[in-house]
Amino acid sequence: MSKFSRIAAVLGISLSAIVMAGAARAATATATFNVTATVNATCTISAANLNFGTYSPASGSPTVGSTNLTAQCTNGTPYQISLSAGTTKGATIGTRLMTNGTSSLSYNLYTNSSDTTIFGDGTTSGSATASGTGNGNAQTIPVYGAIPAGQFVSPGSYSDSITATISY
Repeated sequence: MSKFSRIAAVLGISLSAIVMAGAARAATATATFNVTATVNATCTISAANLNFGTYSPASGSPTVGSTNLTAQCTNGTPYQISLSAGTTKGATIGTRLMTNGTSSLSYNLYTNSSDTTIFGDGTTSGSATASGTGNGNAQTIPVYGAIPAGQFVSPGSYSDSITATISY
């Protein structure tokens, strides 16, 4: 075999190896994988203060006020909201009490603006809870309040604290 033939053979083999190596690099492989998540039902609740303003016992009509609760639940999650009796000693769902430290002033909270259904725990006679189904957005739940007229209590600033609970 001539020197030229040997060089041509080596170049041919080298060229074949380069072409084959280039073809191997052009091949691909794929893999697939799943992506998962679990979303648990959840709700949050917030409340704005209710300020009745100035109460005049001689006015002859109740002093009224209102505020809002805000519930936000995952889409499709049913919920129920209840309100406590308050923190003043002797208070009940039927008769909530504000205190100035020595005297008490009765009031109540309602689910409707006509003040006919007490907003309570749902287990106390005459009280109701608010319920709904979450849609993923904040939902507003009104709370109406009234202080009955004719309570000639000691002058001063009265307060109470109510706990709103959302069950889902």
